[in-house]
Amino acid sequence: MDLQLQDNTVVVVGGNSGIGRACTEAFAAEGAKVAVWDRQISDVQNTAGLSLKVDIVEQQAIQQALATTESSLGAVDHLVNAAAIGSGKVGRPFTNLETTDWAKVLDVNVNGMVNIAHVVAPGMVDRQKGSFVFIASVAGQIGSPTDPPYSASKAANINFAQVMARDLAMHGVRVNTVCPGMVQTPLNRSVWEAGNQLLPPTERTTYDEWADEKIRQLVPLNRWQRAADIADMVVFLTSNRARQVTGQTINVDGGYVMHS
Repeated sequence: MDLQLQDNTVVVVGGNSGIGRACTEAFAAEGAKVAVWDRQISDVQNTAGLSLKVDIVEQQAIQQALATTESSLGAVDHLVNAAAIGSGKVGRPFTNLETTDWAKVLDVNVNGMVNIAHVVAPGMVDRQKGSFVFIASVAGQIGSPTDPPYSASKAANINFAQVMARDLAMHGVRVNTVCPGMVQTPLNRSVWEAGNQLLPPTERTTYDEWADEKIRQLVPLNRWQRAADIADMVVFLTSNRARQVTGQTINVDGGYVMHS
């Protein structure tokens, strides 16, 4: 399928690792001009046309990154935001956490999304075209107790993406959300580590043992989703093949969450 993304300029926020890195590689394979904005920049330069160190909590840093990107690669046609953090702690119940465990997660995952929207959307509105895809999580749909700040932030991502979709539709700008399920990423491993450390030594498991048990319990297709599986959906939603799709929350989760 020709997705007609050749020479489109795509920004992947958080594109240095995990799902973001898979998106970077997928867009590059489609012939897009890819800019990675991330707090950490490593060998992603081999895939991306441009790699910039950006902290999305700082709106001025985003404005500077946008100016540099457009100067180097042209006006931004599409933006994917895969940047997110967890609290590094396990809730269950949420009162196991301190109120101070929330602020940084919400600042990066929610305020970072808002900062990106405020900086990048006006240019797309002026050009009367463009798309956003935000990576959320099934945790934002089911009230997952594992990491309450993360779950709440992902629910906020889903809601604000719908707000954006309604506001920007008249300008030809589409906004969608993709919710991964069980994906083996650095963030997923950090959740396991936080929980594993709370167990008595005799009950601790390896990451692979924990992951296999989770899959058997929760995922009807009985297999992990790969970062590349999420990237495939993101690239499709960005393309003109999805020109009638906006304001949608699409799960790539092996059937973990099913809804009408």
